[in-house]
Amino acid sequence: MPADSHAASHAASPAGPDTGSRPGSRPAAHTDPPVIAGLLLAAGGGRRLGGRPKALLPYRGRPLVENAVRVLREAGCGPVHVVLGASAAEVRERADLAGCVVVDNPDWARGMGSSLRAGLASLAGTGARAAVVSLVDQPGIGPAAVARVREAYRSPASLVAAAYDGERGHPVLFGADRWADIAETATDDKGARVHLTQHAADLTLVECADVAEPFDIDVPADLARLERD
Repeated sequence: MPADSHAASHAASPAGPDTGSRPGSRPAAHTDPPVIAGLLLAAGGGRRLGGRPKALLPYRGRPLVENAVRVLREAGCGPVHVVLGASAAEVRERADLAGCVVVDNPDWARGMGSSLRAGLASLAGTGARAAVVSLVDQPGIGPAAVARVREAYRSPASLVAAAYDGERGHPVLFGADRWADIAETATDDKGARVHLTQHAADLTLVECADVAEPFDIDVPADLARLERD
């Protein structure tokens, strides 16, 4: 029988597909994919918006916080932890946060740093290898950008950020090995900026300008962006 005919016959053999095992060899090990959590910071009181909590701003007929949770989930992040602060009780009542771990930050008025610390602390013991941190007031950043950042995870030491035309933005992925240092340096409204600056050589930037717009909803003029679609 010609060699090529023999190969075709072997491939179609009733013995089934070749699993790659050989006498005396061990089956290939199967490992579960790493758990990459989503951490949504949604505690802001909207001071420059006249005191309207950002989590409750209307977007597509629902509170803005629901959109941010959806984005993290569709990008493959889970579990999703949501840090609330301003009007937390009202947010819990009006927004559908089913399936999320909701974290109350009583110190939310002291700035983003306190919310980041509260969120990272809530992830301790979950088995998550990293957390993708996003902000509630950036509805122009959808699942495509978040997924790109998530997929850049390599180890618990990973440090990844979305970039827009080369400039660092959100979301940001923090490997679990970095959480303690980030929590120690996250003060006021600095968030993780100190850690990102000190470890700039470790940072992987993932360009996302082609799939997202990184605008914030900060002042009344920005509210029009929530009505565009």
